[in-house]
Amino acid sequence: MHSPVWQKVVKVSNSIASAAQLDASELMCPMPLLKTKLALRNLSVGDVLHVIATDSGSWRDIPRFLQLSTHELLAATDVDGRYEFWIKKGA
Repeated sequence: MHSPVWQKVVKVSNSIASAAQLDASELMCPMPLLKTKLALRNLSVGDVLHVIATDSGSWRDIPRFLQLSTHELLAATDVDGRYEFWIKKGA
């Protein structure tokens, strides 16, 4: 089984400054993705959203959504079931 393309290009970083943080921990699918979409609407182009989730579907769903959008996945981490994403808002 091949890894998704985004897993091959994403750099892991804890030092990315973010304009906003979304803690979607303990929320079940599809809520982390829906809340991510809503949070991005409230940001300006170029702002970075830091998303924290614990639902395993987020590791798949959020990057897939970003591939179909103008937003950019700057980094992602998966540490013991805690998924973190740094997303730069696109135009």
